[in-house]
Amino acid sequence: MIHFILGGARSGKSRYAEQQTLLQAGSTKQPVYLATATAIDNEMKARILKHQCDRSNAWQLIECPINLVACLENSSTDNIYLLDCLTLWLNNLLFLGEEEQQVKTLEPSTLEQKLKTEIALLITVLSKHFSDKDHNIVIVSNEVGLGVIPMGATTRLYVDYCGWLNQAVASISQRVTLVTAGIPLTLKA
Repeated sequence: MIHFILGGARSGKSRYAEQQTLLQAGSTKQPVYLATATAIDNEMKARILKHQCDRSNAWQLIECPINLVACLENSSTDNIYLLDCLTLWLNNLLFLGEEEQQVKTLEPSTLEQKLKTEIALLITVLSKHFSDKDHNIVIVSNEVGLGVIPMGATTRLYVDYCGWLNQAVASISQRVTLVTAGIPLTLKA
């Protein structure tokens, strides 16, 4: 089963997702935290450390900032997974592609095709591995499309693909929850 949890920055979505994962795990499944964040600067290092300190030591941690699909292909029904978060994973893919563009190994249209391909692979592996009630994942993502249209082309590309990624994951999820001001609102049950 896929439970997709959306919210804005500091909305309480990660805390809610952790609670839901531990509830589903009970005493029979190992909670596994799939982390996509990368410590690119001191502020991000502090955010990651805060998340780590907030979690109990019951969690197994797997860091998968880029190779998320391969990680999910190796998932087990003995575990319950918390993926936090999709938008950071997309950010990592985008900036990996941006670096490749800067050294002229990747054209802009190729970058978009690469993002589309990675999203399609993710949707395929989620549909294949988490479509039954015995194989569970809670997925966290940011809702970034509620603000103004960004000025920069890369930021607009990111916001567009976040929206398309969220729509694709929501469409295959059995449950979708929006968290705002720490309050969960069921969108799909």
